[in-house]
Amino acid sequence: MKRARAKKGSAKLLNAWAFYDWANSVYTLTISSSIFPIFYSSLFLSNDQLVNAFGFEMKQTVLITLVTGFAFLCVAILSPILSGIADFVGNKINFLKFFCYLGSAGCIGLYWFSLQHIQLSMFFYFIGLLGYWCSLVFYNSYLPDIAFKNQQDAISAKGFSLGYFGSVLLLILNLLMVMFPEFFGFYIGNSPESYAQAKIEAMRVSFITVGLWWIFFSQYTFAVLPKGNGEARKVTKKVIINGFKELKLVGTQLRNNLWLKRYLWAFFVFSMAVQTIMLVAVYFGEKEILWVDDNEKTLGLIGSILIIQIVAILGAVLTSKASYVFGNIKTLIGINIIWMCLCLYAYFMRTPMQFYLCAGFVGLVMGGIQALARSTYSKKLPKTKDTTSYFSFYEFTEKIGIVIGMFIFSVIDQMSTMRNAILFLFVFFLLGVVLLLRVPKK
Repeated sequence: MKRARAKKGSAKLLNAWAFYDWANSVYTLTISSSIFPIFYSSLFLSNDQLVNAFGFEMKQTVLITLVTGFAFLCVAILSPILSGIADFVGNKINFLKFFCYLGSAGCIGLYWFSLQHIQLSMFFYFIGLLGYWCSLVFYNSYLPDIAFKNQQDAISAKGFSLGYFGSVLLLILNLLMVMFPEFFGFYIGNSPESYAQAKIEAMRVSFITVGLWWIFFSQYTFAVLPKGNGEARKVTKKVIINGFKELKLVGTQLRNNLWLKRYLWAFFVFSMAVQTIMLVAVYFGEKEILWVDDNEKTLGLIGSILIIQIVAILGAVLTSKASYVFGNIKTLIGINIIWMCLCLYAYFMRTPMQFYLCAGFVGLVMGGIQALARSTYSKKLPKTKDTTSYFSFYEFTEKIGIVIGMFIFSVIDQMSTMRNAILFLFVFFLLGVVLLLRVPKK
């Protein structure tokens, strides 16, 4: 029997869409933000040890930021093409599935990450990033398809909240595996070296749990979401060209839409800084904070990420309510000002307690600014069936910003310190406030 299609705005459809955040957010928490950065640093004998990769010798943090930036460059190039193809063939769900499975495979492949095979290892890291962010192109594009305008702020915030909650559950399990490897069947001998190896093995297994979690919980979303808009059409040689034509058409329409044009410029600038901080925060804490020993560092870094995730649930909800009272743009301006203060604070912090305090405030504004930025754009889109093409512009803007942000950060880090790089991001938040003030009120 053919499955009945859930109606736009229905609780079933909204919840199924939001549940994909539950499925995929474990990637950003475990791989991007917590256990993988700790695992990566543990492979080196000291903080000052350089790494040889792709014919160059560089700092450990510079290598990971450059590979991350390159991955986002690929996402930025692919997103407009993929979204145009998806709208042409009228089947977005297959693209969402493909990149979900690609990203999950990258996570599982990290189990074999090693310095001896650093280039292959970085390939697994690369395809994990590629799969996650390309899948978001199609996931975000469903928002105006499944929710009415008055529902979009709330369901966008709910998606982020579900993601934070689900990813925290898996992170707690992974944290227990790392801190108490003997209770999970990892061999521990009598020497400190064998205990350290058991912890590293637990971290490797945690990467597999991320890939499996992502695949398993995404199935509900795949089962309920509609395939796409319109009738499915056969793929021809002109599909790629049509994708560029759609992209060009959207670009023309955005140039003639003053509100969206100015908003996207503001989003480009402040998102550049937000995403860069989120991607390098744990590396910063690992290198720049004065931890007593490695055990305190591991527990402290993962604990700070848990603080961010838990507080972010509250932050996403509070931001949604604030936007209802003050409006989306004013709320975004306020959040950017808080980010400016956090950049200044991070430059001077040294102790673990200061790091925890900063993590709490980061969590409060991290979820809020992402959810509100997405729903603000969605609500202002013109009436169209090709929402994927419009969201590809949104994703393209975000990804190019990340590429620039990561490149600037890596250059400053290589030439001086990560503290100076974090401080420099203050400028982008300040510029973001100025540009948001230029967005028309009507």
